[in-house]
Amino acid sequence: MLNGPGGLGRVLILMGAVLLVLGGLLTLGSRLPGVGRLPGDIYVQRGNFSLYFPLATSILLSIILSLLLAFFRGR
Repeated sequence: MLNGPGGLGRVLILMGAVLLVLGGLLTLGSRLPGVGRLPGDIYVQRGNFSLYFPLATSILLSIILSLLLAFFRGR
Protein backbone atom coordinates (compact mmCIF):
# COMPACT_ATOMS: atom_id res chain seq x y z
CA MET A 1 0.00 0.00 0.00
CA LEU A 2 2.87 2.36 0.76
CA ASN A 3 4.75 1.88 -2.51
CA GLY A 4 6.81 5.04 -2.72
CA PRO A 5 5.96 8.60 -1.72
CA GLY A 6 2.68 8.56 -3.68
CA GLY A 7 1.29 5.79 -1.49
CA LEU A 8 2.15 7.65 1.69
CA GLY A 9 0.51 10.76 0.30
CA ARG A 10 -2.70 8.84 -0.37
CA VAL A 11 -2.72 7.44 3.15
CA LEU A 12 -2.25 10.91 4.63
CA ILE A 13 -5.06 12.33 2.49
CA LEU A 14 -7.34 9.47 3.52
CA MET A 15 -6.51 10.01 7.20
CA GLY A 16 -7.23 13.73 6.83
CA ALA A 17 -10.59 13.00 5.20
CA VAL A 18 -11.50 10.58 7.98
CA LEU A 19 -10.59 13.18 10.62
CA LEU A 20 -12.66 15.79 8.78
CA VAL A 21 -15.72 13.52 8.72
CA LEU A 22 -15.29 12.57 12.39
CA GLY A 23 -14.97 16.23 13.36
CA GLY A 24 -18.17 17.02 11.50
CA LEU A 25 -19.99 14.15 13.17
CA LEU A 26 -18.82 15.25 16.59
CA THR A 27 -19.93 18.80 15.89
CA LEU A 28 -23.36 17.73 14.68
CA GLY A 29 -23.68 14.83 17.11
CA SER A 30 -24.84 16.99 19.98
CA ARG A 31 -27.77 18.18 17.88
CA LEU A 32 -29.05 14.71 17.01
CA PRO A 33 -31.80 13.54 19.37
CA GLY A 34 -31.01 10.46 21.45
CA VAL A 35 -27.34 10.20 20.51
CA GLY A 36 -25.32 9.83 23.69
CA ARG A 37 -28.41 9.14 25.79
CA LEU A 38 -29.18 5.57 24.82
CA PRO A 39 -30.17 2.88 27.32
CA GLY A 40 -26.90 1.21 28.22
CA ASP A 41 -24.87 4.40 28.42
CA ILE A 42 -23.27 4.60 31.86
CA TYR A 43 -23.57 7.81 33.89
CA VAL A 44 -22.42 8.00 37.52
CA GLN A 45 -22.53 11.16 39.61
CA ARG A 46 -21.34 11.25 43.21
CA GLY A 47 -20.54 14.54 44.89
CA ASN A 48 -17.82 16.32 42.92
CA PHE A 49 -17.23 13.32 40.66
CA SER A 50 -19.14 12.47 37.50
CA LEU A 51 -18.40 9.73 34.97
CA TYR A 52 -20.08 9.36 31.61
CA PHE A 53 -19.26 6.35 29.45
CA PRO A 54 -21.39 6.02 26.29
CA LEU A 55 -21.21 2.23 26.01
CA ALA A 56 -24.38 1.67 23.95
CA THR A 57 -23.63 4.66 21.72
CA SER A 58 -20.10 3.34 21.08
CA ILE A 59 -21.41 -0.09 20.14
CA LEU A 60 -24.03 1.41 17.81
CA LEU A 61 -21.46 3.62 16.09
CA SER A 62 -19.10 0.67 15.73
CA ILE A 63 -21.78 -1.42 14.03
CA ILE A 64 -22.74 1.43 11.68
CA LEU A 65 -19.12 2.15 10.73
CA SER A 66 -18.41 -1.57 10.21
CA LEU A 67 -21.39 -1.88 7.87
CA LEU A 68 -20.39 1.24 5.94
CA LEU A 69 -16.80 0.05 5.53
CA ALA A 70 -17.94 -3.41 4.44
CA PHE A 71 -20.30 -1.81 1.91
CA PHE A 72 -17.64 0.45 0.42
CA ARG A 73 -15.05 -2.33 0.26
CA GLY A 74 -17.50 -4.47 -1.69
CA ARG A 75 -17.63 -7.44 0.65
